[in-house]
Amino acid sequence: MSELNIVLVEPEIPQNTGNIARTCAATGARLHLVRPMGFEPDDRQLKRAGLDYWHLLDITYYDDISDFFERTAGGEYFYFSTKAPRKYTDISYPDKCYLVFGKETKGLPEKLLHENPDSTVRIPMIGEARSLNLSNSAAVAAYEVLRQWDYPRLQNTGRLREFDWDNFRPVN
Repeated sequence: MSELNIVLVEPEIPQNTGNIARTCAATGARLHLVRPMGFEPDDRQLKRAGLDYWHLLDITYYDDISDFFERTAGGEYFYFSTKAPRKYTDISYPDKCYLVFGKETKGLPEKLLHENPDSTVRIPMIGEARSLNLSNSAAVAAYEVLRQWDYPRLQNTGRLREFDWDNFRPVN
């Protein structure tokens, strides 16, 4: 069974973390939250952003980044940063990988990025844009990994409420 891990290092904005939690719930990804955080796990804004998906989440909390690396030793980590030397689509993501994102105001520590050039990636954007929203970045990254894995465990077709797709013919 495929396993995707999304890691937020020192997240600051509860709504972003709530939105990422919702993405994790919808995709089956595990969420890893590294302290310190700019909010408490029971924050009302965090819960509101995640809506009624909390029962679908697998969340692990860590005291700091050292605790995270100690408890996930041997994992394959991919660091998302606007400072990265290569595109996130240039990577072939293995099962059980960790997609690591930094805090909204500063990103990941530059020393960590510098020490891991082969696994530090960016989502392309125009030069004048400082960065994407953290929750958007996590969703883009998660769906690229899931696309590469052919969307394991995800429902790939939808249903209409009033009609069926039995007579559907794709337009060429």
